[in-house]
Amino acid sequence: MYYGSGNYEAFARPRKPEGVDNKTAWFVGAGLAALSGAAFLIRDGHMRGDRITILERLKIPGGALDGKQELDRGFVVRGGREMEDHFECLWDLFRSIPSLEIEGASVLDEFYWLNKDDPNYSLQRATVNQGQDARTDGLFTLNEKAQKELITIFLASREEMENKRIDEVFGRDFFYSNFWLYWRTMFAFEEWHSALEMKLYLHRFIHHIGGLPDFSALKFTKYNQYESLVLPLCKWLADQGVKFRYSVEVTDVDFDIQPGYKQASGIQWLQAGVTGRVDLGVDDLVFMTIGSLTENSDEGDHHTPARLDEGPAPAWDLWRRIAAKDAAFGRPDVFGGNIPATKWESATITTLDARIPAYISKIAKRDPFSGKVVTGGIVTAKDSRWLLSWTVNRQPHFKHQPSDQIVVWVYSLFVDKPGDYVNKPMQDCTGEEIAQEWLYHLGVPVEDIPRLAATAAKTVPVMMPYVTSFFMPRQAGDRPNVVPEGAVNFAFIGQFAESAERDCIFTTEYSVRTAMEAVYTLLNVERSVPEVFNSSYDIRKLLAAIGRPRDGKEVQIPGPAFLRQLVLKNIDATEPGRTAQ
Repeated sequence: MYYGSGNYEAFARPRKPEGVDNKTAWFVGAGLAALSGAAFLIRDGHMRGDRITILERLKIPGGALDGKQELDRGFVVRGGREMEDHFECLWDLFRSIPSLEIEGASVLDEFYWLNKDDPNYSLQRATVNQGQDARTDGLFTLNEKAQKELITIFLASREEMENKRIDEVFGRDFFYSNFWLYWRTMFAFEEWHSALEMKLYLHRFIHHIGGLPDFSALKFTKYNQYESLVLPLCKWLADQGVKFRYSVEVTDVDFDIQPGYKQASGIQWLQAGVTGRVDLGVDDLVFMTIGSLTENSDEGDHHTPARLDEGPAPAWDLWRRIAAKDAAFGRPDVFGGNIPATKWESATITTLDARIPAYISKIAKRDPFSGKVVTGGIVTAKDSRWLLSWTVNRQPHFKHQPSDQIVVWVYSLFVDKPGDYVNKPMQDCTGEEIAQEWLYHLGVPVEDIPRLAATAAKTVPVMMPYVTSFFMPRQAGDRPNVVPEGAVNFAFIGQFAESAERDCIFTTEYSVRTAMEAVYTLLNVERSVPEVFNSSYDIRKLLAAIGRPRDGKEVQIPGPAFLRQLVLKNIDATEPGRTAQ
């Protein structure tokens, strides 16, 4: 497996790998990583679909890319994924998956046209004082000390950031900046999370720093990501003959481990109370999704709080059993062993008539029923004790959503602090009480809040104990390599596997990348895996990124004034000496 870029590699079609007709493939989990891996096996590895089996503990595929309607509760989305144009592996995959919406188009075509016609950006990023504009005005408000700290972490080595918390490398001034407000609420970072992961994010998205205040860097699907991404991918896989087996809990994977050699030798599972097992040989490939950010999620309803489930966690327990067999298989408790530090809660609010959408429109400055971009990303109630954020994506957010309803997603980072209207922690609140707190920060008159929360909305809260587990401070070896050294027929995929590339987690791209690396390595596919976009090595992007956090202050470039002007004018040019137009 190797990395590459450019048309030569991107458009190449690999030949059939030697011996692939004798191989089978087994996937543990049916999240995006597994679905992507199955697609790459078929498209690039020339494996027949009927030789691929996906084992999933739940009754549906998609993992964290979910979206559903429950008649009694309402619509439910545990979270959403923000995407950008340089998710190289994701778009490499979906260029080959037919759209369910547009005949003759791919999912990528559909997504590209949608975001061309309706580009994303926010008109109000934050509020204070019950729905009033927080006047962040696109400013980062980083003083000189905070700017230097940001540059220091960017230039630091990975080793220097290992096992360090964000609050160990940044001072008080940084945490009071708009930059941190934008950053933490957009990516769900906490002060105690990994400084290494923040460094990787800075490198990965340095070309989008300018779009951080208004989300102009982001792109979204037409509907929720289950309907827009998972369903077309699953249909294509099923059409190829891939076998999906649901309600199957994989309990262990056996290995034959010898010096310099590691082989998966069996998969054990439990289905309907009955144990099962398949023996594996060298030609039987196993792709294991380890860990889970949505494990033990619990849903409440409009009148019932979601509960924090700290009991047995099958996905994490499986990884623990696997990890106990070899040091190269990672350290799961680094990520899944501290629920108070990794939990937060979201809620899906469905408005039932036109009363609440009028308040949404006032903040979004757009008509939520237009079918186009509404908030353009999350709106953060800056003075919320929960640090509550909310978003309204293009509506309808579900294909079968009634035309007079709006689906709103709400989440909070501080779920154990009392609210500003509801004097209770979010984790103890019913859906109705969460709606009340949101309506308060939306600017609804206090006297109208109880009535609107009770009669104009239906709310489903979801508590997720492990949702930021991959952000915990870590070091090399805590996550296993996608294909560990010596492995002959197995790979780890998903958010807790270590890609050899300089990518960051909590993205659809990372799940797809690990799957692509796994398939290309185990089958020796003669085509490169797309490398991460090289913005960290583009002097134009770096100069623009240095200047943007200064909120318009001139970048201090040494040398004569004419030289400074020459450099600054050429930041966006593609040829030295030619001024950008």
